[in-house]
Amino acid sequence: MAKRTKDEFTRDWIIENSVEILSRYEPGVLTIRALHYQLVSIGMTNTLQHYKRVVSAMEVARWDGRVDFEAFSDRDRAMCGETKAEPTDLEEKQDEAKAQVRAWMRSYHKNRWENQPIYPEILIEKKALEGVFAKPCRNWDIAVGACKGYPSLTFLFELSERLREAQANGKQCVILYFGDYDPSGEDIPRSIGENLQKFGIFGVEIRRIALMEQQVIEWKLPPAPAKETDSRTANWDGLGQVELDAVKPEKLISLLDDAINDIFDRELYDELLERESDEREQFQTELKRYVEDDL
Repeated sequence: MAKRTKDEFTRDWIIENSVEILSRYEPGVLTIRALHYQLVSIGMTNTLQHYKRVVSAMEVARWDGRVDFEAFSDRDRAMCGETKAEPTDLEEKQDEAKAQVRAWMRSYHKNRWENQPIYPEILIEKKALEGVFAKPCRNWDIAVGACKGYPSLTFLFELSERLREAQANGKQCVILYFGDYDPSGEDIPRSIGENLQKFGIFGVEIRRIALMEQQVIEWKLPPAPAKETDSRTANWDGLGQVELDAVKPEKLISLLDDAINDIFDRELYDELLERESDEREQFQTELKRYVEDDL
């Protein structure tokens, strides 16, 4: 017998509203936690009990077909690689190869940031939000990485090597950071900067784009008490903890686009596109010659 709930946020209420919310997004954009925050924004209480109720309701809704199994992302449990075992179809492979040749003929593009004075990267605190940031970052040809809280030494070393190379090429390095509104979320950018200096990387600008106190107030995001287990909580006078997941994906994407537009020189990009058009003709001519004469 199902346990009865004592408030209006029943399983049926959760499923009915979740189906409507999920219809606004492509599969895999939202995590269940992000869905929970969207339900909070329309009235549900932000408690662990209600979050667990959302998890349970989504399990039921997926098994009974009201919600697709592909609806949510779970990047912490993603598989790497692919086991290919289906029979090979020769004609299908030929068609695939022809499509690849056509694509290569049209594929020449200049690197979007090559004539920009700035080298940017996006860092986000939550790996679960990679699904939100991945597509817009691909559109901007800009790298995005998840710190998963305070980043590991390996993560910081690899970051420092990329920034070192960019600086050697005369670029000003800018990191756009998106994290929780809590003591650690505010402190992580400082920690990143200090560790980069230990690797000999100086002059990197780290811009904290979200979450800021004013955003929490303006968007009426419900704060929870800051974690007592966080050693920084005792000296923090913020409103309370708000996770980045609480922000609707479209707002995060808008923040991202605005932040990148602030550092992107459109006039330089127009010049780059003109050179790209000229070089594409040379590229296509050489590929045709190679296919006809050298294969």
